[in-house]
Amino acid sequence: MKISPNALCTCHSGKKYKQCCQPYHKGILPSTAEKLMRSRYSAFALGLAEYIMATTHPNNSDYTEDKENWKKSILNFSQSTRFLGLRISEFIDRENEAFVTFEAIFDGGSLCEKSRFLNVEGKWLYESGEFTSTDHR
Repeated sequence: MKISPNALCTCHSGKKYKQCCQPYHKGILPSTAEKLMRSRYSAFALGLAEYIMATTHPNNSDYTEDKENWKKSILNFSQSTRFLGLRISEFIDRENEAFVTFEAIFDGGSLCEKSRFLNVEGKWLYESGEFTSTDHR
C-alpha cells in the first residue's frame, strides 16, 4: 500500500505521515519505544515487511533467519487485514526497557497487547508481547 506524505498517518496519531512515521520508515531511529510501536503498526498497515523485520529483537518468537518466508508471512498479514485504529493506553519508559500497552483495531476485531521493547545500542526493538485481551467483533 502506498500513502501520500501529506495523508494522515496510518498509526492514527492525527499527524501527517511525513511528520509522524515516515521518517522512521526511511531510517531515522525512533527515540522512544512508543514511537517505535506506532511506526511498526503503520508499517504493518503499509506492508513494510523489511521495517518490521529490522525492528524485531532476535529473542522474539517471530524472528527467524529465514527472511524470505518471514517477509511473505508479514506481507500476507498486511494485505489480508484492514487496519482501522490504534489506541495506546499505557507507556512505561525506562532507559533500556519499555512497555507499551495498546489496542490495535482491525476489520475482524481487535487485539490488546502489552509489548516489551529493549534498547540495544541506541535502537529500540520489539522483544515480546503479552495479550491482555482479545475482542472478536
